Amino acid sequence: MSQSARITGPVVYREGDGPNITIPEGPIEFQESEFDVTLSWSEGNTRGVTAIPLSEFHRYLASRAIQVEGQPG
Repeated sequence: MSQSARITGPVVYREGDGPNITIPEGPIEFQESEFDVTLSWSEGNTRGVTAIPLSEFHRYLASRAIQVEGQPG
């Protein structure tokens, strides 16, 4: 089941061996699995989706770059 969150700081991912790509600030949906987290977002008419390691997701939560909706700030 996906949950809602917000990107509030720098969050990046990489496609293959390419450069880091920044996810734009704003609302996202995420879904955790045993090893990774799938993030999805919209920017205008474009939709994005990526998976990042669970440890990286928790690092973004700790730094407050990702804030889960409904959790105290």
